[in-house]
Amino acid sequence: MSLKPWILAARPKTLPAAIAPVIVATALAQHHDTLQANAALWCLCFALLIQIATNYANDYFDFQKGTDNANRKGPARAVAQGWVSPRAMMFATIGVLLLALVVGLQLVQFGGIHLIVVGVLSMLFAVWYTGGPFPLAYLGLGDLFVLIFFGWVAVMYSYFVQAGDHHWHAFHLGTAVGCLSVNLLLVNNYRDYDNDRASGKHTTVVRFGLRYGRWQYRAALSAAALSTACIAWQERNTLLLLSTLPVLAGFRLAEQLRQAETLDSFQVLLKQTAAILLSYAVLVSGLLILL
Repeated sequence: MSLKPWILAARPKTLPAAIAPVIVATALAQHHDTLQANAALWCLCFALLIQIATNYANDYFDFQKGTDNANRKGPARAVAQGWVSPRAMMFATIGVLLLALVVGLQLVQFGGIHLIVVGVLSMLFAVWYTGGPFPLAYLGLGDLFVLIFFGWVAVMYSYFVQAGDHHWHAFHLGTAVGCLSVNLLLVNNYRDYDNDRASGKHTTVVRFGLRYGRWQYRAALSAAALSTACIAWQERNTLLLLSTLPVLAGFRLAEQLRQAETLDSFQVLLKQTAAILLSYAVLVSGLLILL
């Protein structure tokens, strides 16, 4: 059996949303002389598995709800194209979540028993994003899910398992990374606006319109820059503001959203949005380690 459909269903272009939080949290731990490489590695594995499980569940539930159809502009989905059966995708989602559970249990030794609650909630919401009686993505709550779990939770707890404590810097970094990750989702939702509206998938873009989507993209960039400025102020070091350069460069992409029409143009925007997230994560992490 070919692995290609499973790799495509994992949506590699979205994986920076799982990688970036652990990078910045680990850099912050190093900045505070509390880095624990083993804990950071387990966090990265857990985050990647949750992201992949979310994408697999999305592939399965969007097919079941009829959202993935011939009118959709986005890349081909594994179940909708018949590359993978719905049953196989359902079991793959469960399998990845179980593997995430095993990985997450390794973190208990670093952060305590209460991390089980955090891990289980992350797993449940990975499914509830598009599944269950009240799927978050269909209610316009997908953006909030990404901000919470791929921003605040991912950064703050990746830092916590290394430092043994919470810190305001982790909250601000979580806000920045979470907002930039939300923009990845926003590009997809903007692309799928017509089909989502017809299918009853009420994303924020469907609820409030395309103009709102462009405004939200800019607002997320602004929030990321402001959160970084808070850290620079608290550290009394303006050099940290250099990490906002890719964020500020991203403002031009909001206007490109208005002009994008083809799948290729949206794919370019998605790659550029992912590049902003990763560039920011690498820059702010490097500066935290060096300063």
